[in-house]
Amino acid sequence: MTARIFNFSAGPAIIPESVLEEAKENLLSLGSTGIGIMEHSHRGKAFLAVYEQAVARCRELAGISNDYEVLFLQGGASLQFSMVPMNFLTSGQTADYLITGVWSEKAREEAQRVGSVHEACSSKDKNFTYIPQELKPGSSPVYTHFTSNNTIFGTQFRTEPTPAAGSFLVCDASSDIFSRPIDVSKYGIIYGGAQKNLGPSGVTLVIIRKDLIERGQKELPTMLQYRTHAKNESMYNTPPTFGIFMMNLVFGWIIKQGGLASMAAKNEAKAKVLYDYLDQSRLFKGTAQADSRSLMNVTFVTGNEAIDQQFVSEATKAGFDGLKGHRSVGGMRASIYNAFPHEGVVELVKFMRDFEARQA
Repeated sequence: MTARIFNFSAGPAIIPESVLEEAKENLLSLGSTGIGIMEHSHRGKAFLAVYEQAVARCRELAGISNDYEVLFLQGGASLQFSMVPMNFLTSGQTADYLITGVWSEKAREEAQRVGSVHEACSSKDKNFTYIPQELKPGSSPVYTHFTSNNTIFGTQFRTEPTPAAGSFLVCDASSDIFSRPIDVSKYGIIYGGAQKNLGPSGVTLVIIRKDLIERGQKELPTMLQYRTHAKNESMYNTPPTFGIFMMNLVFGWIIKQGGLASMAAKNEAKAKVLYDYLDQSRLFKGTAQADSRSLMNVTFVTGNEAIDQQFVSEATKAGFDGLKGHRSVGGMRASIYNAFPHEGVVELVKFMRDFEARQA
């Protein structure tokens, strides 16, 4: 088999090797069934056991109470940009949106198709290099929406913002979901695509308070109502069975790592190695403000586009893939999600030191 390299891709991203090995064993036969996981009926006992275990593990990891439903949906986080306002916002109501990057802007755009949107804060004035500290709520917002980690710009909320009284909190947690402990009780809805921390692309985790499900609009198309998926245990239509299977394995892997608190400690230690180097480097500089830095996506530049391109090219040849930064920021981006190994960050810093010495 071709040797695996260090994958710094922003997503779809690295998956734990032990999970990949277990998945490989089940492609031809799920356990002793004689039928591969991707061939099993979503109504059959074999897959239902996988689904039930995935829900149970998800609840265990995040301490999700019975006041919430755990749903496995399709359409990515981008569909949730539309489903949230379509279910809970009307033309005569307002929702608060915290604008901290491209994806929060896209979420706002979809909400504006349905009702009024109030910009409660924004960091666009400095190209989204920081998380605003002050929130200015609108008048009686139905809900408050924020993006917990900004993949493109390398910023992350340290803790959840406080919504206006009577407003429930909605979080797009696609790029840092289950990377640290979370108090689910503070949220109305948490959603995230699986492809960064939880598994493969094609499945979206939605954690939603049950009372909100019943408040949702009833005139929407069936597939766009949360109640449809809640009543049918995410199986109104054929769900992404392989994605759910993989998420179940990843949940199990996180539990074996010691849970979300242990995961957070590992992620902080990994990021510290890279940020400590960037803080003393004469060539490379981080782009996010220190108090807003992401533990998932580390963005940095040299200040010279040609040198940035040279670094990415040489790094790729050396076995460090996916380091090219997004065009909105330029430079480089190292995505070091849950499954990314600590030694990969250490090796990257060694390479960066050598590159810097050669440039000098």
